[in-house]
Amino acid sequence: MPDPRGPDRPARSSQFDDELLGLDPDDPEAQAFAAHLDRMQQQHPAFTVEGYLAGVSEFADSANRAEGGRRWSAVLLVVLLLLGALYVAYNTLLFVLASWS
Repeated sequence: MPDPRGPDRPARSSQFDDELLGLDPDDPEAQAFAAHLDRMQQQHPAFTVEGYLAGVSEFADSANRAEGGRRWSAVLLVVLLLLGALYVAYNTLLFVLASWS
């Protein structure tokens, strides 16, 4: 549903009709809290590829919103996961090459 207030304004969250009744929808803090409530109420399918990808997407979005130490912790976690994946791929490649020779 497009926002009748203009194309450059973000769409109004339905949280202002339900949970945040009475708050100013133009207040940036109220908008941020409404966006937080929208994210908390999303339900993704569990134990499916789509669910896992949605979880990765949520992690990336929250890491991009984070600042300071939390952001560096997220970056460190991603780097460690990539290093672990590279280590496993390298050992798998060595095993395959050793099996063929």
